[in-house]
Formats: sequence, C-alpha cells, structure tokens
Amino acid sequence: MADMCVSIKAGSSDYLEKHPERRRSFSQNFYIVGVTFAAGIGGLLFGYDTGVISGALLYIKDDFEVVKNSSFLQELIVAMALVGAIFGAALGGYINDSLGRKAATIVADICFTVGSLLIAIAPNPTLIIVGRFFVGLGVGFASVTAPMYIAEVSPSEIRGGLVSVNCLMITTGQFLSFVINYGLTRVPGTWRWMLGIAGTPAVIQLVLMVFLPESPRWLYLKNRKEEATNVLSKIYPSPRLEDEIYILEAHMEQEQKDKGQLSCGYFTYKYTDVFKLKEIRVAFICGAGLQAFQQLTGISVIMYYSPTIIQLAGFKLNESALFLSLIVSAINAGGTIIGIYLIDIVGRKKLTLSSLTGVVGSLILLSASCYVRGHGNPSFVYGWLAVAGLALYIILFAPGMGPVPWAVNTEIYPEEFRGICGGMSATINWVGCVIMSISFLSFVDAIGLGESFMILLVVACVAIVFVIFCVPETKGLTFEEVSNIWKEKAYGKNKNIESIVEQAST
Repeated sequence: MADMCVSIKAGSSDYLEKHPERRRSFSQNFYIVGVTFAAGIGGLLFGYDTGVISGALLYIKDDFEVVKNSSFLQELIVAMALVGAIFGAALGGYINDSLGRKAATIVADICFTVGSLLIAIAPNPTLIIVGRFFVGLGVGFASVTAPMYIAEVSPSEIRGGLVSVNCLMITTGQFLSFVINYGLTRVPGTWRWMLGIAGTPAVIQLVLMVFLPESPRWLYLKNRKEEATNVLSKIYPSPRLEDEIYILEAHMEQEQKDKGQLSCGYFTYKYTDVFKLKEIRVAFICGAGLQAFQQLTGISVIMYYSPTIIQLAGFKLNESALFLSLIVSAINAGGTIIGIYLIDIVGRKKLTLSSLTGVVGSLILLSASCYVRGHGNPSFVYGWLAVAGLALYIILFAPGMGPVPWAVNTEIYPEEFRGICGGMSATINWVGCVIMSISFLSFVDAIGLGESFMILLVVACVAIVFVIFCVPETKGLTFEEVSNIWKEKAYGKNKNIESIVEQAST
C-alpha cells in the first residue's frame, strides 16, 4: 500500500525521489519546449507592444500636429493599450475557462493582428487609438493565457522554469522594441512600421496554434478524457503517464465533489460564488497580492520612464538616455534568464524574498543619489550612482519579482477556477501598471525624484512582509498538492480534508 501511495503522487518531490528515472528535463522532451516557445510568442508580443510606444510616439507627433500639441492625445495613445489590457485580462479568464487555452490564444492573436493593421494604415490619431485598444486586448489575453497554458502542459519539476520562459519572451519583446526603434529611425513611415510589425509574430502564432494541443487539464475538466490522454502521452512516458492520469482523475472527482453546484450552474457559479470558498479567497489574496506588488514596487516606472529618469539624473542628451535605456532593457532580459534557472532550484518564495531584498537595497541607492542631486549637488558622481541603482534594480528584480508572480498564479488555483482567478489577478496587475504609469511623473513634479523612489522603497518593504506571511512555497509540488495547501490554510490541519493519496489508500 505504501508503494501505491507513492506511485499515485505523480510529479511530487517524494515520487521523483523514489523514481528519479521518471524525472523530466528540458532536454528530454523537445515537444514541451516547442509548445512553450510557441505559446510564448504571446509573451513576446506582450513585451514588444508595451515597449515600442515610447519611440513610436516621437514620430507620431511629427506626422500629426494635433498630437504634438495635445498632451492628452499623447497620453491617450499610450494608455489605451493599458486600458485594453485590463479588459483583455478580465475577459481572458472567462474565455480560458469556457472555450479553452488554445481558443483564448487564437483570440489574442486576432486582436494583435487587427490592432496592428489598423495602426499601420491609420490616417488619423483616432484610428491609432482604436488600434492600440485592440492591441491592448491582445496583450491582456496573452498575459493570462500564455503562462497558464505553459504551466498546464509542464511537468511539475520544471514547471517554474518553463513558465518563466514566457517572462523571458516578454523582456525579449521589450528589448527588441528598443532595438527596432533604433533600426527604423530613418525608414519612411517610421512609426507605422514600429507599431504595425507586431502583426507578423501574431500571424505566425495563429498558424502554429492550429497544430498545437489544447491543455490536457482543461480537456479533462470538460470530460474529453481521450484527447487529454493523447496530449499527456506526448509529455510523459509510461509508467508515469498512468500515474499522472490517475492523480488527475482523482483530483477532478474530488474538486467536483467539493464544489457540487459547479456542474449544474457553471457560468453563474463562477462569477457570483467563487469567493464563497474560503480556500479560493486565501489563494487569491496570495496571487493578486504578488501581482499588485510586482507593479507597485516600480517595474513599470523603471521600464516606461527609464530615459526620463536617466535624464533627470543628469544625462540630458536623448541619445545617451536612449542608449542607457537599451542597456537597462538588455539587463532585464538577462536577469530573467537567471530566474528561469533558479526558480525550480531555489524555489518561488526564497527567490522572491531575495529579489525584493535586493530591490530594497537598489532603491536605497537610487533614492539617495537622486535626492542628493536634486537638492543642490550637481556632481556627476551622483548621476552615475543613480544609473547604477537603476541597473541594480533591474538585475535584482528580474530573476524573482519578474517571473514568480506569473508562475505562482498558474499554480495556486483549482482547475475550475484557474482561468477566472488568473484573469482577475492579471487585471489587478494591469490596473497597477496604469496607476504607476500615470502617477509617477506627477509625484516627481510634486515631491522630487528621490522622494518618489523613497515611496517605492517603503512599498518594497511591505511586499517583503506580505511574501513572508502570505506566500507558500510551491516548488516541485503538483497542482493537487498546492490545492491542499490552501485547504489547510483556510480550514486548519485538523479539518477533515483527505488528500487524494489518503483516499486512494483506504
């Protein structure tokens, strides 16, 4: 019976210690890696479309006098993609749960393509704004769907690293946006190419999705078990395949039993009663809190306004500011690669705490140097210290606080609620992004650059406390084991909640 219990816990750390030959790695299954990078094209588009506007706006102002003379229109062009992302993330949760991860990805690609085409042919600023909204919808859909889809086709022992690949694609997209902004500066119709080119990878992903599978966990939830088994057979060899199927089926039966109303009132239950389940509330506080702190600790400010921050630190030439911003973007991508390596070795919680501790240190350097320079000391030493603090912030933020919130949010919700809860959590991330993006420069004008970074420093300290008390470690755990963590947190260890393994052994 003991052997049976171990066998059933497919994917858990105990199982893999007992059967190390069944452990999967990146190099052992190119199918998983291929699916990950194909799904990650959505992350690439996410990063590119959020980063490219900073350069494109300069040329839009040259072509449209009305935009040049209106700060409101400039803000609207930039912000409309963020507004679209908020709606896309919220709707993305619904589409993921009802139509599947594959369908949600296709919808995202259609939005990207339509939006890019509208912008490329736009004869006036109004159509640019409409196109930016469609692109934002695509960004919102992709921000929910890509990490969720990757997580559900990934073995537990490499799930964190594979989900982090999506974050690498995001940072790569941001880096490419800076490179392409440089490369197209002398091309006629500069901004049309900058913004319109995003349609190309969207079309490529749209074609690839025809050949890619649906998430096996979603298929199982919809009682399409034969299709789910076919997908799982491409991920796991026998005998682990049989163990994965057994544990998945047992978990689905338990979840259906716990949420009896689900099968008879799916859509109404999802949106009106989801937070009546205490374990879901506790999990959502963790996931949404991580997404909120990812933004409130200042990453959007650093990425969107790095040229402005660098100029305020004393580097007045546009070329110098843009070049240093390009370096910051490259560091962000490099830091994410480190995160891919560490997330399944160090663990989510330790990596996040280390990252936030480093962010606190870098913000101390950044705020102090900017404060001294802003209060009458023009020494270039403080300008370079500010740039060093900026680079240090990215180096330390990217491996932990970059990928971990997205990875954790793909792991902590039950299958039935993963789409809607992940969508709401991503919506909070985008709302935070909007708040930070539209308020930071106003704070700088009101209280100063150094003082503004001091506010971010305080928030980062609060984030450390939040992670210590609210975020569990999920490294190497199956979705089923993570689900039991929340039940214990919600009801206590003495609550009569049997694990799947315990049920199977009786």
